[in-house]
Amino acid sequence: VQLQASGGGLVQAGGSLRLSCVASVNIATINVMAWYRQAPGQQRELVARFSSSRTTNYADSVKGRFTISRDRAKNTLYLQMNRLEPDDTAIYYCNAHVVAALQPAVDYWGQGTQVTVSS
Repeated sequence: VQLQASGGGLVQAGGSLRLSCVASVNIATINVMAWYRQAPGQQRELVARFSSSRTTNYADSVKGRFTISRDRAKNTLYLQMNRLEPDDTAIYYCNAHVVAALQPAVDYWGQGTQVTVSS
C-alpha cells in the first residue's frame, strides 16, 4: 500500500486547510485509515481515525474543529481542518492499518505534509 499525502501549507490562526491522502489500493480493503501528526521534539500522535465500519475518532484537541472523511471512488482520505491554531503546527502523516486473515497487522505511512499555523 502506498499513500500520497498533500494539502499542507502555511495558514494564519483561525484559517482552514484540507489534507488529502491518496491510496494505491481500494481503501475499502483497509481496516482503519488515520491521520497522525508530529510536532518538533514531540512524539507522533493520533489526530483522527476512520474505520471500515465508518466509525470516526478524534483527539480531544481537535474535536469540533477537524473532520475526517473518505471518498471510496477516489481511494482518498481527507482531513478538513478548521479554526486552526498555532499548536496544530506539525507534519501530518496518513496511515493505513491493514489486518489480513492469518497475518499480522501492518501499518503503512505516507510521506507527511507540513502544516504551519502562524499566530
